[in-house]
Amino acid sequence: MLIINNNFLRQEEDVETPWGKVQCSLKGNPRGNRPVILTYHDIGLNHQTCFSSLFEHEDMQEITGHFAVCHVTAIGQQEGASMLFEYPSMDQMSETLPIILKHFGIRTIIGVGVGAGAYILAKFALSHPDLVEGLVLINFNAQAEGWMDWAANKITGWTQTLSDVVITHLFGKEEIQNDHDLIATFRHHVTNNVNQTNLQHFVKSYYGRKDLEIERPVPGGNMNVKTLKCPSLLVVGDSSPAVDAVVDSNSRLDPTITTLLKVCTCVQTEQLPGKLTEAIKYFVQGMGYMASASMTRLIRSRTSSGNSCSSLDGSRSRSQSARSQAQQGGEPRGRSHTDVSMESASHSLAEPAMPAPGTAQVTC
Repeated sequence: MLIINNNFLRQEEDVETPWGKVQCSLKGNPRGNRPVILTYHDIGLNHQTCFSSLFEHEDMQEITGHFAVCHVTAIGQQEGASMLFEYPSMDQMSETLPIILKHFGIRTIIGVGVGAGAYILAKFALSHPDLVEGLVLINFNAQAEGWMDWAANKITGWTQTLSDVVITHLFGKEEIQNDHDLIATFRHHVTNNVNQTNLQHFVKSYYGRKDLEIERPVPGGNMNVKTLKCPSLLVVGDSSPAVDAVVDSNSRLDPTITTLLKVCTCVQTEQLPGKLTEAIKYFVQGMGYMASASMTRLIRSRTSSGNSCSSLDGSRSRSQSARSQAQQGGEPRGRSHTDVSMESASHSLAEPAMPAPGTAQVTC
């Protein structure tokens, strides 16, 4: 189905895969020399409830003016979906993506994923590194569910409703206890707008995921380890239930092309569209795209203070948290200026005197 909306062409289709039809929405026309931004949502959500506030934010229009955007909704998670009796694993969901890219004629992507969607995009990047130019991974957990967590979730499943399981996955205790309107809105969506059987399948697939078995390459040691080969931005809130998992995942990635951004809240894309927009714009600029775009508020705040990082919207500031460093390493990327841009990004996010590109951990 083709829709003309605000002078943009939007193409909505159900793409047939061996594991079922995947609902996709493509806005804009893919350009041969540029990747497409491809999004993948978390459990309990779909592409609209997860990403609409982010991609409708006024500052995001500068980014979408340069890139086509493809939103992917996991099998059976769209509103009005029929009940499914079988459901794909996380690995199989990642293998629907090459089919989707081929269907729309997409050459490469910059992936933006949240939670389960972040895991699926990371798995896809590991299996098809030539198709992924960059990743923005929010609340990313590269590990399998531990047996203690599995047992706790099993017991929780006996005493909690499915919506409770999803809410405690999406939000930290502070948000659940204090932001009743927000939680009520999400709970209503999870309970009324998603097929409960299909959601239960998706939750089961996510909690049954495998460890991605990624390792950090060691300069002067083994550089041929299994890890993400593309620039990656990891984002997590310091009150998020995923914070420990994200920090662990960051420690297993190549520090020369990875940035960890921590913000002072529990990150959901619907809550922080302005902050995430600034982070994504800066990340994309670091990859060598949008060179003529206006300076982000993040860079301005970093320039004005060498000892603290203001929040991305300039409203708060905190002291810099500890950050890890590593020597230059890894393989050169296709565009000769990409590594230089990523180095500049690391220096701007971290201390100006930082001697080599490394994983910049920033608390905003």
